[in-house]
Amino acid sequence: MTAPYAADPTPTPEAPPVRSLRLGVAGPVGTGKSSLIALLCRELGTELSLAVITNDIYTDEDARFLRSAGVLAPERIRAVETGACPHTAIRDDVTQNLLAVEDLERDFSPVDLVLVESGGDNLTATFSPALVDAQFFVLDVAGGGDVARKGGPGIARADALIVNKTDLAPYVGVDVAEMVHDAEHARDGRTVIALSRTDPASVARLKQWVLDTLATFRAGTLVPQDPGPMAPHRHAGEADEAPGEAHTHTDGTVHRHV
Repeated sequence: MTAPYAADPTPTPEAPPVRSLRLGVAGPVGTGKSSLIALLCRELGTELSLAVITNDIYTDEDARFLRSAGVLAPERIRAVETGACPHTAIRDDVTQNLLAVEDLERDFSPVDLVLVESGGDNLTATFSPALVDAQFFVLDVAGGGDVARKGGPGIARADALIVNKTDLAPYVGVDVAEMVHDAEHARDGRTVIALSRTDPASVARLKQWVLDTLATFRAGTLVPQDPGPMAPHRHAGEADEAPGEAHTHTDGTVHRHV
């Protein structure tokens, strides 16, 4: 007797990739963005599933640096060659970076955290909230103790400002406490972390900030903020305007002088 026909089982659809926390790392050339990412990978790699995207114009130099450092499996570190200003690829048209992040989330699901490094730019470079959920802005003491006072959207309004390489301060004549004070004043209470990879306490603070941000993201209460192109500043000839007084530009942007 012929056995009854058994229909093929309905294929089970693949589960969608887990959405990671996407953390941007921006800042001027040479401030230590790649080294900061390497440090985070070493500190968090045994606790979390990590991946990295780097941005350069015509090279994958930063990605090769991180792979050679052995901080993650090489296939978890991918490079975006923007072919133009890296600022554009993290803010104006984020397609290349967004696709790279989504590929990593699919290939290594579940991924807890993707670190996206901007190509070295200037004080105006910030990430679009369409690309990252939170962002660091990185300065270093070798850039000068007055740089935090110069302002800019990343310095003023990134989720956390890193004053990096504090161990070099004695060699470049910078007062770290004064630089951090200036940064805190410019940021109106937002997080400032004075960091040296040789200082365990500062490394622990950096690590805890990332873990706290991840917890907020997983709780569904992290709202990506846009630092925007405008930041607190002062125009020449406006000394009669009271500090803290808000005014409006002709383009409708409202800000206040400090």
